[in-house]
Amino acid sequence: MTADRVSTLPVVIIGAGPIGLAAAANLVERDIDFVIFEAGDEVAASVRAWGHTRLFSPWKHLVHPSSSRLLGEHGWETPTPELAPTGAELVEQYVAPLAALPEIASHLRLGVEVVAVTREGMDRTRTRARAATPFAVRIRSANGDVEDVAARAVIDASGTYRSPNSLSSNGLELLGMSDIADAVTPALPDILGRDRARFAGRHTTVVGAGHSAANTLLGLAELARQEPGTTVTWLIRNAQAVRVSSSPDDELADRARLGSRVDQAVADGRITVLDGFEIIRARRAGERVELVGQRRGEVVVHTTDVVVNATGFRPNLDMLREIRLELDEIVEAPKRLAPLIDPNVHSCGTVEPHGFRELTHPEQGFFIVGMKSYGRAPTFLLATGYEQVRSVAAWLAGDTASASNVELVLPATGVCSTNLGDGASSCCS
Repeated sequence: MTADRVSTLPVVIIGAGPIGLAAAANLVERDIDFVIFEAGDEVAASVRAWGHTRLFSPWKHLVHPSSSRLLGEHGWETPTPELAPTGAELVEQYVAPLAALPEIASHLRLGVEVVAVTREGMDRTRTRARAATPFAVRIRSANGDVEDVAARAVIDASGTYRSPNSLSSNGLELLGMSDIADAVTPALPDILGRDRARFAGRHTTVVGAGHSAANTLLGLAELARQEPGTTVTWLIRNAQAVRVSSSPDDELADRARLGSRVDQAVADGRITVLDGFEIIRARRAGERVELVGQRRGEVVVHTTDVVVNATGFRPNLDMLREIRLELDEIVEAPKRLAPLIDPNVHSCGTVEPHGFRELTHPEQGFFIVGMKSYGRAPTFLLATGYEQVRSVAAWLAGDTASASNVELVLPATGVCSTNLGDGASSCCS
């Protein structure tokens, strides 16, 4: 009786970004019922937040095959394959049209946050008949109503953008953070557009050594050229910055140029580097902010007006407390996936194809996909996530042969980061 009921329930997809919608497109092709819960008021809410930023990958690596087929049935044409869009262009030209298709839109619920996932009538300690028991997905609507939704399977594509790493070098919430919270902005603010007034004529400190930091630094350097009194500090934890790829062999040309542009801005004096600074705490100093840290064995204080947290991201696992997960103890990725994405060894382009097997947890029918599946590793590419959800959808359809046949061609690239402790931001997504 329970097994029969489970088979009639929908698959719950958490998150309506590019990966969540790609999962939906695969399920449409497999004729599997689903529902998508998106916490934002619009699809791809996180992508929209950094929509002014240009992606490194061109369109040919950003369009999911099943989504393209589904869109093509409604007259959609693929954008120029070799051009790299901004995040806003990705949403406007691809993600939003995909979400608007009747095959997907009728299954999409916006402004609905998933707050927990469990099994009906079971916490994580109960085992008997667990796999045959429906999932219970607890949701909170914009009006505050809370309810549990039954599901046959759950695909968590919620991403990590809303879960930044701490500014503190020890990984815990920064001491004094509550006192300076209004002076801290998330990664990739729109320096030259929406957020210009916040930075113009002020001293901004960018914390982090990855590509998110590099993009922000270049925006601030340009703002400093336009607006007198604007100054820029790049605060990093190591003795040297984790350089982004500038190899001529990098097939993502925009990424290859980024490192050299930042280096030139530093050499020209438009960006001041404060290296070897491990942040301990923060405090107010009138209208300004003081970051207190260890530097070369001494306690030092750095004073600034605005802090940009570009230290990278981590998965929010709180809502999965009652789910049986098997995660790597270092990067918090699925145990079987972690060795394939270790940023100390692999770059975005050297990650091996992987699918449902590497994403499997002890909780049968539950999958973390997309950026969140990479845990704290900063090497995710959309193309990788697309192959993940194709494999998962095939497994849910009972097509084990297709689910196991994972294939993926990624652009060549240098290693993005060789030091997890430096908090390097994602370089690939």
